[in-house]
Amino acid sequence: MKLNTNSNSYIIIYSAILVVVVAFLLAFVFQALKPMQDANVALDLKKQILYSLNIRGLDGTEAEAKYAEVVKEETELAGHKVYVCEVDEKGVLVVPMKGMGLWGGISGFLAMQLDDKLDWTVYGAYFNHESETAGLGAEIKDDVSWQEKFIGKKIFDEKNVVLSVVKKVENPETQVDCVTGATLTSDGVDAMIKENLKFLLTPEAEKDFEKIK
Repeated sequence: MKLNTNSNSYIIIYSAILVVVVAFLLAFVFQALKPMQDANVALDLKKQILYSLNIRGLDGTEAEAKYAEVVKEETELAGHKVYVCEVDEKGVLVVPMKGMGLWGGISGFLAMQLDDKLDWTVYGAYFNHESETAGLGAEIKDDVSWQEKFIGKKIFDEKNVVLSVVKKVENPETQVDCVTGATLTSDGVDAMIKENLKFLLTPEAEKDFEKIK
């Protein structure tokens, strides 16, 4: 019996088989590539942490080795993940951060030198974004010189996170000027810093911090 390739039933069956075959192939490719994708995601995370420690320009193998050298422990303070590091014989705490920019999510890592908490200053910073405007909000990631402005800034007073991103710097000890033309993204960075660092002022963090000093 000759198939009627113009019939509706033939088209439906042919389409269904094609969809199943393509779905199977896509699932196979995804599973085959997943270990490589996971490795790349993990490497990118390690590089971002190294960026916050002012360590840049390393290829994959170099970054893996440097990360293993300087990151001594991944632990928690008051239920928040942190990275305990040692760079140039200095103890440094790296805190992951997440927030919202103008068009989407923003994230970053803030590194601070371990000392008396009220005297903690920024050791380094790295910021990332999902979909900020190129040349404006995207500069939080692309402009290394802007990230470097955070270095040396005071982070806390007795009760608050005082490190800030502002439109007009009035206190250079604690404030960084915002990215030119990207006020809303800069506001997002400021809010992200305050929201993600405030847990370090809690009694729980103080208690846990004694364990890693």
